[in-house]
Amino acid sequence: MISLIKELTSVYGPSSREEMIREVIEKRISGKVDEIYTDTLGNLVAVKKGTETGADTDNGRSKSKSKSKRIMLAAHMDEIGLVATYIDEKGFIRYSNIGGVSPFFSLGQNVRFQNGITGCVFYEEKLEEFKDLKHNRMYIDIGTKSREETEKLITVGDIAVFVGDTVEQNEKFISKALDDRIGCAILIELIECLDKVQNEVIFVFTVQEEVGIRGAGTAAYGLMPDIAVAIDVTDTGDTPECKPLSIDLGKGPTVMIKDGYTISHPKVKDALIKCAEEKSIPYQLEVLSRGGNDAGAIHKTAGGIPTGGVSIPCRYMHSPCEMVDKNDVENAVKLLKAFVTASF
Repeated sequence: MISLIKELTSVYGPSSREEMIREVIEKRISGKVDEIYTDTLGNLVAVKKGTETGADTDNGRSKSKSKSKRIMLAAHMDEIGLVATYIDEKGFIRYSNIGGVSPFFSLGQNVRFQNGITGCVFYEEKLEEFKDLKHNRMYIDIGTKSREETEKLITVGDIAVFVGDTVEQNEKFISKALDDRIGCAILIELIECLDKVQNEVIFVFTVQEEVGIRGAGTAAYGLMPDIAVAIDVTDTGDTPECKPLSIDLGKGPTVMIKDGYTISHPKVKDALIKCAEEKSIPYQLEVLSRGGNDAGAIHKTAGGIPTGGVSIPCRYMHSPCEMVDKNDVENAVKLLKAFVTASF
């Protein structure tokens, strides 16, 4: 799986600029699904059609056929980034954040714009207190000497993303943009291992999750699934002196109970737990007081859609060195396979 993860995490794709990562995913799954298309907002939708159950009889009278369920699985393609807002007379680029970018995680990092131009992020020397570090006191340096020189390469509105290698070490994957390219990898792996399914499974690689879970809601409105599950990463509580949280790396993917946007529908939550227990798949329960994922938009769409979540425990979220456990990823694929092939 490491080759797939390296391929996905290396591709440029901040919120609203998902064209390149969408193209990579589409090429990877093309021919392995029954239908594939991009909707108006940019979500990539891939469908594995389900089979209908045969007609039954009751005292000689034929019952109507019951159609398969339509299950939506959503993972977002976009990553966080920095958008150029102003270029000063010496060529330094002021910026704003795209998504939840920490100034502390950004400091001293390399970033790359879509055209390949690389810069480093640093802060004003006159900053007296490190606790006062804010994006508006920072800049991107691409090594130019003037505004005119910079403007030949970068314009206001251009977006940069973090640069970082992807490695597998001690059964961990370490990389930038695992949020949520790891979810995309899980869906790709699931597509490749699914054959015929009774339920219709709709894989949605969504856009603009990092800036307000925008893509998933529009996709769900157009698709009107019976059930939905968001696949993303989640915080852990297993690093030194961190806030108490009952989620550890290596103890299995999580089944979401609630986060800051969603309380999982009992039908979906219970079905995921049942699948995990029947297949002896390790899992954890996720209860977060803040934050959210695509489920937050899906479950409120078009009169309501029963929605839950499966997440991969992730250390150092929204940094260039996010870390997940290989076994959690593989078990997430197993859990989702059991879920979409279950009877509802």
